[in-house]
Amino acid sequence: MNRLVEQFSRLPGIGKRSAERLAFHLLKQSDEQVAELASAIGDLKRSTKQCSVCFNLTDADPCSVCTDPNRTQGLVMVVEQPSDLLSIEQTGLYKGVFHVLMGRVAPLDGIEPGDLTIAALLERVQNGLAGTSQGDGADRPRIEEVIIGTNPTLEGDGTALYLVEKLTALGVRVSRLARGLPYGSNMEMVSKAVLADAMDGRQPM
Repeated sequence: MNRLVEQFSRLPGIGKRSAERLAFHLLKQSDEQVAELASAIGDLKRSTKQCSVCFNLTDADPCSVCTDPNRTQGLVMVVEQPSDLLSIEQTGLYKGVFHVLMGRVAPLDGIEPGDLTIAALLERVQNGLAGTSQGDGADRPRIEEVIIGTNPTLEGDGTALYLVEKLTALGVRVSRLARGLPYGSNMEMVSKAVLADAMDGRQPM
C-alpha cells in the first residue's frame, strides 16, 4: 500500500491524501478492473509514440491529423502540448494541421529553444516553402500560414515572440490566436490581463 501511495504521489496534482484515496479505491475494485487499469497503463507506454511530422502523441506515425486528406495542410498551428491540441480539436472549428512544441521557452526553468521541437518546425516550414520532398517520394505540402497558439502566459508570450522572429525571417505568413473579451462576458468580471489584451487587440469597426 505504501509503495502504491508513493507512486501515485509522483503524479502531477496528486498529494499524499489523494494518493491514499486512489490506493484504497483500487483495493476495493475487482481483480479484473485492476488488471484492466494496469493493462491500459502498459499499453500507453508500449503503443504511444510521437508523430514524426507534428510531434503529437499517436499510436500511428504519421498521426491521423497529419494524414487526414480533408485537412488544410498549408495551415499549421503551433501549440505547446498535446493537451492544447486536443482542446482545439474538441471545438471542431480548426481544419488545419498542428506542430507541438512539447513545452515552452522558460530560461528560469532551464528550458531553451533547443529543448523544444522548434528546429523541426523551422525545417518543416522551410521545406514546405521550398516545395522539397520528404525523401520517400511524397511532396511536402506548401505551407501558407503558421498560427502561433502558445498559451497567454509570460513564457508563452516569450516563446511566441521567438517563433515570430524565426518564422518571419523564412518569409512565411505568421498570425497569432486572438485574445480579449469573450462573447457574453461581463466587463466587471474579467481580469485586468484580459482587458489589457482586449485593448491591445482592438479592431476598427
